[in-house]
Amino acid sequence: MLYAPAMHTEMWEHPATQANVSLLRRRGAVVLEPAVGRLTGADSGAGRLPEPPEIFSVAIRLLARGQLGQDLAGRRVVVSAGGTREEIDPVRFIGNWSTGTQGYALARTAAARGAEVTVVSANVALADPAGAKVIRVVSAREMRDAVAQAAAEEGGADAVVMAAAVADYRPEARSAAKIKKDGRPPEPLRLTENPDILAELAAHRGAYGKRQVLVGFAAETDTSPLAAKAKLARKGCDLLVVNPVGNGLGFGTPDNEAVVFGADGTVTPIPRGPKEVLADVIWDLVAANLESASSVKPQVTG
Repeated sequence: MLYAPAMHTEMWEHPATQANVSLLRRRGAVVLEPAVGRLTGADSGAGRLPEPPEIFSVAIRLLARGQLGQDLAGRRVVVSAGGTREEIDPVRFIGNWSTGTQGYALARTAAARGAEVTVVSANVALADPAGAKVIRVVSAREMRDAVAQAAAEEGGADAVVMAAAVADYRPEARSAAKIKKDGRPPEPLRLTENPDILAELAAHRGAYGKRQVLVGFAAETDTSPLAAKAKLARKGCDLLVVNPVGNGLGFGTPDNEAVVFGADGTVTPIPRGPKEVLADVIWDLVAANLESASSVKPQVTG
């Protein structure tokens, strides 16, 4: 059973409403979080009905799972999506081709499987995924701060999936004014490294009294197992999703393919298909890791 409530913010946040929603979820129903935005009159906040196509997409994912149930019910997950932008001046930026489609498919699928979902979204022109809280950012450093905060809230998220295409570098200095042509060659653009969000999460995940399951994405032109395993070890995550990009693959397409490398040595190929299908496989692997993590006493690191 799928519910998509819509009401004023005060009514949605009322303890009686929240108690009823919790009861429905405990009984196996999927209750989507309402969207945030303009309500009736001048009011604005949580309570909007999610966009009908987004509700339909969640319903399709829910029906596709059949008797598998809501294996993420009671779990809090954070998903990053989109591509960060690093400003050169008020007009120009360094960016990438990510549209956020895969990250939003992950969020939508997690909601259909019963999870409480927070999406940290960078420069995405898509309707908010139904049932997810969306936090909007622009740059890699903004994403680092938002993901870290979302991962720490309410005792810590159970899983963080870094599906966003985060810029490795940013300009060392941002010009306050537009850089104009003056007939001379431009000054060289000096770059500096951005923070490694996934590695930072891995270094501190024991701080919340639970072992968060961390998933990284690697959009690569070199998809060799050797390079993937080296990156998996370097990042310190549980799963690394390696997907080829370029020549019509990856960014801006409705489908995707990948190989998921696990820290436990497992290798899971996912053939080319809809991004929702890839999302379901990833959440299957996350659910299995969550089950394993629940039986292991967490160790504080970092």
